[in-house]
Amino acid sequence: MEAHALTIRLTNKVEFPFLVLLISGGHCLLALVRGVSDFLLLGKSLDIAPGDMLDKVARRLSLIKHPECSTMSGGKAIEHLAKQGNKLHFDFKPPMQRAKNCDFSFTGLQHVVDKTIAQKEKEEGIEKGQILSSAADIAAAVQHITACHVAKRTHRAILFCKQRDLLPQSNAVLVVSGGVASNLYIRKTLEIVTNATQCTLMCPPPRLCTDNGIMIAWNGIERLRAGLGILYNTEGIRYEPKCPLGVDISKEVGAAAIKVPRLKMNI
Repeated sequence: MEAHALTIRLTNKVEFPFLVLLISGGHCLLALVRGVSDFLLLGKSLDIAPGDMLDKVARRLSLIKHPECSTMSGGKAIEHLAKQGNKLHFDFKPPMQRAKNCDFSFTGLQHVVDKTIAQKEKEEGIEKGQILSSAADIAAAVQHITACHVAKRTHRAILFCKQRDLLPQSNAVLVVSGGVASNLYIRKTLEIVTNATQCTLMCPPPRLCTDNGIMIAWNGIERLRAGLGILYNTEGIRYEPKCPLGVDISKEVGAAAIKVPRLKMNI
């Protein structure tokens, strides 16, 4: 996670502090980056990641059998098919509407979509595994609600950081990293948020977002330059599969209960 957050500094001159949104197939979190190894975790997914949810919806829609999507990943297939659909045809509700924090949730949305697909299969008289006539509308609606959910949480994170003087009032930077950051629809919703909050949106090139070798190497360079975490003797060091990212202040964010102004997502 630390490597994802710092990758933008490999290609762009970005000074600390800045806000990072990591959205991928395995992770979803918002953090304030105050230094090379100084992070404040503002919120994270309470269940699955957005990329995982989009992949599961694509599989449930059997998009691999769609002639235009057969060679695409699930998330890319959803993005492609959504361009042909009506995002307002299905009334999916954004997750966690009453929770005024920066956490995310995608499992509930996935279950609602699964039930909708099953109902449409019944209405159209087709078996599971066949392509629905409304597949494009479902893809568009799921993508739209996902984008709005991510955008609202990010908007609240920006407002929280500015209220606490953790980010500059103008020209603050939002870095969006991870595989889902390549989704142009989601990126456009985030541009609406950054325009409304006088922030700058920056995204590392997609090839860097998926190359763990480059990201970890750059993270090592950053740490070496800062003189942080350099070990000359690894004897007695304990290795763990997961490492928490910085200091978790998500409860403090929730306690602030910041109301987010409504933005028109005209995309």
